[in-house]
Amino acid sequence: MALDSLRQLYVEQLQDLYSAENQILKALPKMAEAAKHPQLRDGFQMHLRQTEEQVRRLEEIFQSLGERPGGVTCEGMKGLLKEGDKTLKEKADSDVLDAALIADAQRVEHYEIAGYGCVRTYARMLGRQQDVDLLQRTLDEEGQTDQKLTQLAESVVNLDAAKGEREVGRGAYREGGATGATGATGRSSGTSSSGDVSAR
Repeated sequence: MALDSLRQLYVEQLQDLYSAENQILKALPKMAEAAKHPQLRDGFQMHLRQTEEQVRRLEEIFQSLGERPGGVTCEGMKGLLKEGDKTLKEKADSDVLDAALIADAQRVEHYEIAGYGCVRTYARMLGRQQDVDLLQRTLDEEGQTDQKLTQLAESVVNLDAAKGEREVGRGAYREGGATGATGATGRSSGTSSSGDVSAR
């Protein structure tokens, strides 16, 4: 399609989003299955249902435009989801994997928010208020999903992922303390309890 009018750009960007949403529909079940935290799994499943509705809204807009939704592959979303597939294949602690899944999901949300913000603005400029209303609903949902992911990460998932770091730290401290005690016990009675070599 030659992009020689705002309307043509609007249609091309809608097709890009349509491709993106359909790619997300295939990715979300895998992300939900991989999630350990019930809240994250439920969030992915809920967003799957939202995405199905978002696809229907786009189809409604295409119908009103008299345009076909297919024919375009969203390479940007394809790349983001490829990164997500790489995350799913990582050998990772389950809590850390959930934190990584949220990071991947938020990259997807931010991409969608940017895309929907643009097409909503184009629809407004073209005087297509019904499209504006439909696109704003999707934009609001994407923003809410992003906020929920942030809240879940900050209140639960990232804290659980960090526990491993704290436990490693405590383990190292305990190991160091045990070594010191053993060393003191194994020395002659003339050895300083501080383990100072000069006291031997």
